[in-house]
Amino acid sequence: MELTNLTCEQKGAIYYITINREKQLNALNKQTILELNKVLCHCQEDKSIRVLILTGAGEKAFVAGADIKEFTDFSKKEGEELAQFGHDLLFTKIAKFSKPVIAAINGFALGGGLELAMAAHVRIATANAKVGQPEVSLGLIPGYGGTQRLTQLVGKGKAFEMILTGDMISAAEAYQIGLVNYVVATQEELITKAEAIAARMIKNSPCALKKSIKAINAVYGNIGLQNEIELFGQCFGTEEFKEGVSAFLEKRKPNF
Repeated sequence: MELTNLTCEQKGAIYYITINREKQLNALNKQTILELNKVLCHCQEDKSIRVLILTGAGEKAFVAGADIKEFTDFSKKEGEELAQFGHDLLFTKIAKFSKPVIAAINGFALGGGLELAMAAHVRIATANAKVGQPEVSLGLIPGYGGTQRLTQLVGKGKAFEMILTGDMISAAEAYQIGLVNYVVATQEELITKAEAIAARMIKNSPCALKKSIKAINAVYGNIGLQNEIELFGQCFGTEEFKEGVSAFLEKRKPNF
């Protein structure tokens, strides 16, 4: 399997996926989403793979967000298609994946990066990790499930605060509010902890794990996600979106 932006390895029944764009803080671009989809399809078919561990290269970032340069000139229709593309190929696919997916958050998980971690079934973070949904500073809303999965994980009040302020929070606070399952001190401990959880999962029935994931996901409908996609698309082409993205690329504060 030829991959440019990912490195993958299987050890026993665990499959390790590392987003390998360290210089770009592992930002999600279209190519990376396509490659992740390809790897997920492979893992789905390979019965020897029982649990997936997803992380980012280096110690600075899990995924620092989407690659903004790819959509600076998008129209409303293109923005909506962008969100739908991400959901279909990656975010919803992970959330509904029939095998457990553990996100090992090794630094910044912002915007699409946090949304990727939230799509996973279990989240572990290093103590230096920072997470957040800063899309409003770009004139956008979270478009890869953030409005829905963040609310499901931390509750309505905290989700409002995080999304409407765009603020980052520490790994310690993320643990306190239930956004991550565990916090560990170092990167080495991060993978060790993920492997320990994976080992406990692997001892159980693959069929039962698959049905458990499906049953838990059944608690939440898809209407909210579809609404998010449409509202995300509506943000594109607005003057506030243009100002937010320009400010980000020019490394200045936006003037809304």
